[in-house]
Amino acid sequence: MIRVFIVAASPLIRAGLQSMLADSRVDIAGSAVDFETISGRLVDVEPDVVLVEIGADAHEDLLNALEDAEIAREYVVVVLSEQPRADLLSKALRAGVRAVLPREVTPEQLRAALEAAAAGLVVVHPSEVNDVLPAPAALSPPARELPEPLTPREREVLQMISGGLGNKEIAGRLLISEHTVKFHVASILGKLGASTRTEAVSIGIRHGLVLL
Repeated sequence: MIRVFIVAASPLIRAGLQSMLADSRVDIAGSAVDFETISGRLVDVEPDVVLVEIGADAHEDLLNALEDAEIAREYVVVVLSEQPRADLLSKALRAGVRAVLPREVTPEQLRAALEAAAAGLVVVHPSEVNDVLPAPAALSPPARELPEPLTPREREVLQMISGGLGNKEIAGRLLISEHTVKFHVASILGKLGASTRTEAVSIGIRHGLVLL
C-alpha cells in the first residue's frame, strides 16, 4: 500500500481524487490547498507520494512554489495538469517531479503511475512522449542515381578497393595488367564523381555498390 498526500486548490477536486484513489492499494495520508499550508504536515504523515493538481491558470505559480519549497527534492511528487504542455513538463521534471499526467487519466493509470513513481521511476503519459523525446534526426537524402552505372568489372574493382587492395594486388587477383586496373579506377572515379579512392568507396557504399 502507498500513502498519498493530495494538494489541490479546489475542494471538489480534492474530494474527486480521494474518491478516484479509494482502493486497497492506496491510503490517503491527508490533503491541503497549497504548499504553504502543508509546512510540517508531510513530516508527520510521511507520504510515499505527494499528488499535486495544477489548474490551467496556475501552472507557473504552482511550479515556482514547488521549486521554492523544494518538496520534490524531499518527496516523490506526481503532478496532474489540466493542460499539460511541453514547457510545463520540462520545468516540472527539472524541479524533480516524477510524473506530469493529464487530469483525464483513468483511476487505473493514476494508481499505476503513483506506484511506479513511489518505486523510483519517472512516468510519462503516452500523449507526452513526443515532448520528452528529442526530435528525430533528419534522414540523409537518398543518393542520386549515377549518370552512368558501373560495369560488373568496375564494381568488382571498387569492392577490392574498399578492402584496401592496391592496383598491383587487384591486378594479381583479377589476372589483368596494372595498366587495366588503373583504367578501371579512373573510370570508377569519374562515374562516381570522386577525387580519391576513399571518396569513391564512401559514395559506393551510399549507392549500395560496396558490400560491407
